[in-house]
Amino acid sequence: MGRGWAYQENTEVKCRICAGAMEERVTDLPFKIGDTSIVIVRSLPVLQCRQCGETELENVAMARVDRLLAAADRSAELEVVRYAA
Repeated sequence: MGRGWAYQENTEVKCRICAGAMEERVTDLPFKIGDTSIVIVRSLPVLQCRQCGETELENVAMARVDRLLAAADRSAELEVVRYAA
């Protein structure tokens, strides 16, 4: 995918939860903001464990998600936004 993960292509990244193999994926993830609001971020590049499903975000992606969540409508119960690199 070429997303700039902090590892070399030939090095397998292990999950910090179960030590399973992590792989690059694009997925949708929910984020709870406030007491009653959920924002689903679509097409988000992540590292996801093949074994337990744990996900990790690269720092650049998390910074973008932080900006998306800050701009979200906190009065809405559910909002869906698309991640755009």
